[in-house]
Amino acid sequence: MTNLAAAAQPTAVRIAMWSGPRNISTALMRAWENRPDTWVVDEPFYAHYLAQTGLDHPGRADVIASQPTDWRAVVADLTGPVPEGRAIYYQKHMAHHLLPDMGRDWLAGVTNCFLVRDPARVLTSYAKVRGEPTLADTGLPQQLEIFRRVQAETGRTPPVIDADEVLADPAAALAGLCAAVGVAFDPCMLAWPAGPRATDGVWATHWYAGVIASTGFAAPPTDTPDLPARLRPLADECAGFYAELRAAG
Repeated sequence: MTNLAAAAQPTAVRIAMWSGPRNISTALMRAWENRPDTWVVDEPFYAHYLAQTGLDHPGRADVIASQPTDWRAVVADLTGPVPEGRAIYYQKHMAHHLLPDMGRDWLAGVTNCFLVRDPARVLTSYAKVRGEPTLADTGLPQQLEIFRRVQAETGRTPPVIDADEVLADPAAALAGLCAAVGVAFDPCMLAWPAGPRATDGVWATHWYAGVIASTGFAAPPTDTPDLPARLRPLADECAGFYAELRAAG
């Protein structure tokens, strides 16, 4: 097989941001898209994930029709020429979309970063939309797998940011992230025009109402998550994965 990582343009900064659902991943994508030097892509492995797993997500047929269903074709895009010749290629990924049989070598050609959030908040939000999440649905095991792989291969700890810390102080959090990936912070990342984007996935109508209406990051939460009792064992199961990732942030 061709080494797909070798195809990456060495001059482009390719940020692969690995998150789980019900996080601030789309708002963070908005922040990067507001930079004039950045191109963004929204969950490029989603169609492959749905085609392989058979899961019935909202808008499933539209998602599968909108993207390549072969992960190799997706990787070729992620490591090929950056659209419009932009200097930064920001890739918003759901970690659970990286299925076990998908190649990992291409990860060496991108700067891998991780967005985490208190599992109780994630599960409380997720249960309102999809009811009965599983550990795999959270993306935490997959995030930790990627994190450990990158750490082992590079000898460095990749950047990890916590969603609630971003919301508490977006300027400081984003400045720190930019420094970690080797680009200058741009204050334009802190606010953006409301409305949909052509770069939003076709699933935006099902999931992005809040972000589409937003013009910046929301205020940090002050409430205690009202986690349903049935999800508390899952939250406990998530805690160890979250703690290991969070400790690196």
